[in-house]
Formats: sequence, C-alpha cells, structure tokens
Amino acid sequence: MEWRVRAIRGATTASENTVEAMREVVTELLDELEKRNQLHADQIISATFSVTRDLDAVFPAAIARSRPDWDNVPLLDVQQMHVEGGLERCIRFLIHVNLPASHPPIHHPYLRGAKTLRPDWALVIGNR
Repeated sequence: MEWRVRAIRGATTASENTVEAMREVVTELLDELEKRNQLHADQIISATFSVTRDLDAVFPAAIARSRPDWDNVPLLDVQQMHVEGGLERCIRFLIHVNLPASHPPIHHPYLRGAKTLRPDWALVIGNR
C-alpha cells in the first residue's frame, strides 16, 4: 500500500481564557479532526498548536495528550504572532499525518469564530 504524509490545518476560538473554555474547544476541534478525516492517533506524525497571546490558561498540547492514544504523539505549543486586528482567543493547529494514498480528501476543521479565517473550510456545528 502506498502512503503519503499529509498536513491538516484547523482552528477554533475560546469564549474566555480559562482551562474549562479552552478544554471544551480544543476537544471539539480534535474530535472533528478525527471524525471528519477518519483519523486515528497512531497515524499522527506530530502536532503543533498555536494560541493568540490572550490565551495562557492551559497548553492545548496538554489537552491533546490526555486524549486516548495521543500520549505518544509529539506535540508542541507556540504563541501565534500578534497582528493588530487579528482574531482573538484563537487556537490553531498544524498536524502532519501518514495516510494511505487512497484516503478520501482531507477536511480542515475551522470552528466557532475561526470560521472567518477560512470560510471555504468552515464546518457548521449546531449554532456555533
């Protein structure tokens, strides 16, 4: 079977700078990543999370690491470059995965307020 390394982007926004708010949105984002891409943690090469400077309550990687089978995925957190007028309380990821060449098209989850970053990739979930 032929395999390919693929990169998946995604983003969301937190309602506030608290562990609970960040855990809710990171969990939702990673649930969508796995579900929409039929992805399992053992296919993930590495994940980099970035957060805007107004989020410092918890590391998104710590949230990801607590997921089933994510404890061996190399994870990194970085601060997103600040640009005046940029989206606030935003959490982004760039995840590299190994997938079969025949894998269906990749879905890049952009949720909540981050839908404005990539309206062409935005997912509609409930009324968020």
